[in-house]
Amino acid sequence: VQLQASGGGSVQAGGSLRLSCAASGRTFTEYAMGWFRQAPGKEREFVATISWGGSTIHYADSVKGRFTISRDNAKNTVYLQMNSLKPEDTAVYYCAAGLGTSRILTGTHDYWGQGTQVTVSS
Repeated sequence: VQLQASGGGSVQAGGSLRLSCAASGRTFTEYAMGWFRQAPGKEREFVATISWGGSTIHYADSVKGRFTISRDNAKNTVYLQMNSLKPEDTAVYYCAAGLGTSRILTGTHDYWGQGTQVTVSS
């Protein structure tokens, strides 16, 4: 699976961005999808994951109530709607694909996309 993330940018605190990740190469609906992020000087951390059919979703506590993950299987795309952004959300965001949300939650998934930079200024 090839993953192409887009939609990053610079916003002020309180603003919104929507990230997209387009998948190609294998059957998209075989895979759970997810988002991770890595801030400067910090380890990569889990953000959100969604099952192939969208019935199972998990979020990191730090983004619950502000971020929403969704997918459009007809477009082979997963989204991350980010609202009420904070400076601490500044990071490179990566999408991921795995055979089940548990693999993404444990970081044992199969594929990474390239990152997209999100910068939130105060």
